[in-house]
Amino acid sequence: MEGRIISQKSDLYQVEMEEKIYQCKARGKFKNEEISPVVGDKVEFQILDKEKKEGIIEKIFPRINYIKRPKIANLTQIIFVLSCKDPKPDLLLLDKQLAYAEYLKIKPIIIINKTDLDKKNMAEKIKEIYEKVGYFVILTKAKQKEGVEELKKKLVENISAFSGNSGVGKSTLINALFKEEKTQEGDISQKNKKGKNTTTSVFLHKLEKDTYIADTPGFSSFDISEITSKELENYFIEFQKYISNCEYIGCNHNKEEKCGIKEAVRLGNIPQERYENFIRIFEELKDREEHKW
Repeated sequence: MEGRIISQKSDLYQVEMEEKIYQCKARGKFKNEEISPVVGDKVEFQILDKEKKEGIIEKIFPRINYIKRPKIANLTQIIFVLSCKDPKPDLLLLDKQLAYAEYLKIKPIIIINKTDLDKKNMAEKIKEIYEKVGYFVILTKAKQKEGVEELKKKLVENISAFSGNSGVGKSTLINALFKEEKTQEGDISQKNKKGKNTTTSVFLHKLEKDTYIADTPGFSSFDISEITSKELENYFIEFQKYISNCEYIGCNHNKEEKCGIKEAVRLGNIPQERYENFIRIFEELKDREEHKW
């Protein structure tokens, strides 16, 4: 039988096949191999008890991609959620996450939530920046369910994960999509205006046929150190057409003269905010490389 792992608890996996869910363990052979089953994997399994819906995983099919923390495979989209307020938009985190999505070859979508709290028209400004870069941006009011149908259309036939700081409204959006409570909504801490993390384990919620939403703890804090400082330019997609204009091979696009990227920023072809975040991420990666020992 073939199915997809939708959750894992210790050594027990829930495998979905044709609207049925089987509780499965994995063959001992996986312990001796470098690969072990994770949520999102397409697997071949043997049914051991039809009535109890118990089985054993025999094989993992080749993955499209794999994320180490939290462990999940075969994501096709990442939905990056910002909020206009409480917490305020973190564009540095967003640019790190977008670079990592490009590195993993996973399609990103940007959600700007809580637009009802937007007194400074911040959402439209952010939308303009990222649409100019080439990303799809949706404005939402999750509690009022505004923008939810537009988002739902983008989720069809994808495995999508939601990412963003705690409190931005990820759980509210997911619950609005399903029209029922699938994940616990976190309260905003009034003391520090940061959300309290509410999700503790990876789970795939089935929205409709071949359409899943991944509920993923700690996804916003994933580590982009798999990308080297020299490679980072490849994952800022708007840089690509201007890198060849740099006079020096190996240009870091920072203090060098006659830099194609800096000239594109000066001319308004690359957003200033994105360029500044690129430099901050580049320096962070470079510093980590120099001090890793």
